[in-house]
Amino acid sequence: MNLWQNYIRPKNLTEAMDAFANAPRPLAPLAGGTDLLLDLEQGRHAPVQTLIDVTSIAELSLLELRGYELFVGAAVPVNRIVHNPLTAQHAQALVEACDLIAGPQVRNVATLGGNVAHALPAADGTIALLALDAQAEIASFAPIAVPSEAPAAVLGGVATRRIPFKELFLGPGKSSLKHGEEIIVGFCVSLSTPHQASCFKRIMRPQGVALPIINLAIWLERLEDKISQIRIAVGPGGPTPWSATQAEKALLGKPLNDETFDAAVEALLAQVGFRSSARRASSDYRRHIVTGLFKDVLETAWQRAA
Repeated sequence: MNLWQNYIRPKNLTEAMDAFANAPRPLAPLAGGTDLLLDLEQGRHAPVQTLIDVTSIAELSLLELRGYELFVGAAVPVNRIVHNPLTAQHAQALVEACDLIAGPQVRNVATLGGNVAHALPAADGTIALLALDAQAEIASFAPIAVPSEAPAAVLGGVATRRIPFKELFLGPGKSSLKHGEEIIVGFCVSLSTPHQASCFKRIMRPQGVALPIINLAIWLERLEDKISQIRIAVGPGGPTPWSATQAEKALLGKPLNDETFDAAVEALLAQVGFRSSARRASSDYRRHIVTGLFKDVLETAWQRAA
């Protein structure tokens, strides 16, 4: 049995939005397909009539500087992010996260947009982008008024908007994107300046391809011997990608020493909502091991910002 009946490969956002408006439904966007095609084959995804392959859309494949920001297109393969000097300079946590996604062959085709669009609370790229305070650029179909004698097809153009990264997520596997109407164009991250740095690390359980038990990313700015700005993202720390805001408050404006670290750990454990997973780890085990991971990531980011 065919997993789909129609395959469309638009060359730009206008063609993509036209396909979203007029192609036979149900439909689904396709990028690397490393998750979607397996889900379709194994019955974990609702049947699809039309696949819309977004990998030839130029806007989604860009990785470039834009003024004071780094833009990473949603269809950029994660292995390209790993080896690009711009991401190494301005988004090291994202490089480290992408380098841990699945295996080498998968990283050659899997995309950052696909990693994010699945809306899993512990996805590697997602946790790194949250710590980097990314903005997401979203494209949607913009209908235009047409005369009554116009063809039946829906006519229109493209509307884009930017939203804070965290607004993409509603719950485990639930994205705020309007299915079949919107796609992620890419992500914008502020350029790194002197004394700013980031780090991503995880503890994982090897099961063919290593599964994360905990992911943790930190971005910080160092002003002499004090932390002047900091963002901490933990996955899974809740039903959506989670920021350790109380731990951030405990560290902000403080020197990095044992006293401030202990206060930050206490604040993180009081706020975090670790859950138990039969395939990964129990909530209690995650609470037991997060202290060491937190210390490792924090000290690495601190040293990089020196």
